[in-house]
Amino acid sequence: MSKRKTERLLGLVVCLLSTSRYLTADQIRQAVPGYPEQDELFKRMFERDKEDLRDLGVPLETGLNHPFDDDPGYRIRQQAYELPELRLEADEAAVLGLAARVWQRAELAGAAAGALLKLRAAGMDATDERPAPQAIEPRLGTPEPAFGPLWEAVRDRRPVTFSHRAAGRSEPQRRELEPWGVVNRHGRWYVAGWDRLRGDTRVFRLGRIAGAVKFCGPPGSVTVPDGADVRELVRDWDSPAREHTALLRVRSGAGVGLRQHAVSVRADETGTPGWDLVTTRFADVGSFADYAAWFGPDVVILDPPDLREAVIARLKGVLA
Repeated sequence: MSKRKTERLLGLVVCLLSTSRYLTADQIRQAVPGYPEQDELFKRMFERDKEDLRDLGVPLETGLNHPFDDDPGYRIRQQAYELPELRLEADEAAVLGLAARVWQRAELAGAAAGALLKLRAAGMDATDERPAPQAIEPRLGTPEPAFGPLWEAVRDRRPVTFSHRAAGRSEPQRRELEPWGVVNRHGRWYVAGWDRLRGDTRVFRLGRIAGAVKFCGPPGSVTVPDGADVRELVRDWDSPAREHTALLRVRSGAGVGLRQHAVSVRADETGTPGWDLVTTRFADVGSFADYAAWFGPDVVILDPPDLREAVIARLKGVLA
């Protein structure tokens, strides 16, 4: 950040902290040095400055002094801006330092570095200079492309829209979500929040999101309910009780492992003789597809479509 921009942002913060009323954009331009006279240039620069302040965690408020005002104003309440004195025990600071070393992706690397810088500025050292053995170096990957925008949406409390392919469906469906949090469970990433289109709490696995995640509302427009526990929501959603049903055509005399754990086995009277219809349950498409593909031509997946496609993809990979 340039020196000129730093001075302008600092002047903007001081100006908005020193007033109890909402100041309009024109009043801010007159009070804060560094803004251009041209209206269009000022609007673009002021919009960027507001976003920068929010990214820095400054509680910038927007409102009206009177119901009949035409233009919105801005202010920073001193009570919201000031933070109580932060005190951490040595073990707490060490845990934060360890957590900062976990992230490998750029989305969180900058945030982690910024957090450590703030702790050092407060007189607390959250770093551990001792080299960690390579075998136990903490790592947490986020390969899903949806992670970055969803993490930003949770941070800024912005609603998002995306296409999600649910288990048992071959085509993705559009979702509009007010995200409450993004968590990792058993190596997989999930986002939980309020599904606007379904009018209920929902959990979505990031690996099933197809295409781009797009913002569909301004920052601060999502309210996380008091007592909402995202980890508990994901844990309940990902419990073993949430199993899926698969219908397989299995050659007679084959698929012993599938038959042992089947819900039902009956002769296939509609197809070629020598085959049975096996109904079984599974928890994860990927794992069960690996298992079903192992039986080769002795097992044909009839339903659900996503499991069938996953097995076909694995068999094609073997042929290739």
